[in-house]
Amino acid sequence: MRQTADIEKIVIAGAGIMGASMAQIFARWGYSVDLYDIAPESIDRGRDLIAVNQRALIDQGGVSGELSREILSRIACTTKMDAFEGADFVIEAIVENMGVKLDFWKEASRLAPDDAVLTTNTSGLSITEMSAAVRLPERFCGMHWVNPPHIVPLVEVIQGKSTAEETVETVREVALSVHKHPVVVRGDPRGFLLNRLQYAVLREALHIVENGYASAKDVDDVMKYGLGMRYSCIGPFETVDLGGLDTFFLVGSYLFAELSNAQSVPEPLAALYREGAFGTKSGRGFYDYGNGGAERAIEKRDRDFLKVSKCLFEDV
Repeated sequence: MRQTADIEKIVIAGAGIMGASMAQIFARWGYSVDLYDIAPESIDRGRDLIAVNQRALIDQGGVSGELSREILSRIACTTKMDAFEGADFVIEAIVENMGVKLDFWKEASRLAPDDAVLTTNTSGLSITEMSAAVRLPERFCGMHWVNPPHIVPLVEVIQGKSTAEETVETVREVALSVHKHPVVVRGDPRGFLLNRLQYAVLREALHIVENGYASAKDVDDVMKYGLGMRYSCIGPFETVDLGGLDTFFLVGSYLFAELSNAQSVPEPLAALYREGAFGTKSGRGFYDYGNGGAERAIEKRDRDFLKVSKCLFEDV
């Protein structure tokens, strides 16, 4: 299997939001990148996304114009799967559908060199199940990035049942080489760590709105100006230690029983889904994004994320 020091060519499958963003990250830190997609129109959109992201990073002081040009020079786009034949390291970021991913890996893992490291950017599908389609599955694991990956530091490295420990360590080291903050996930739990925590919070947030305790905006404000600020600096276990285990035990003794334990998608989210209100991508979700609102919301998110990311890494 390729060692971290031997990895030079990264091949990324899927030129969408995640793939285009990851291509910039690897190119930023000196890797040669092939960005693959089956559809020419997706490649065109991927190029446009990269250009938009680079302009935003320049405007926000994240990169210089000269560095941005170097980044772009290291990224090649292709619709030909023979790109995988020269891969040292593969990241798959295609549609979140197990059947599609199995078909992809059945072909890609046979094209890639036997010692190439193979990873999937799935948000929560089983790494073990997916590895059934992979030739030499011991070199395959999950590598879950967080949107937008060119700004958010976290990367989850997920070990499947067949994943070799050497693979986990190599993927972790590669994440560090592009200045990310990797965490290793054992046991292949569905949703991994981030999404299990995210959906636990979302379930209670929807429960609060559904019961009329607060509006969606008020819930968002609680997260942004209270919990979110806290959790940018300390995690839930550190919070308990600093607040006092006795206090958290006593509050938990009456509050845990009051929290939602819904086993299906709560109605406030389900209703919007049925209406086709998919958020910024459709112009409406819990908020209205008409008249350029989607673009403004994304730009503000990226500006704010970049500020927080810089703060998190000041002392690293």
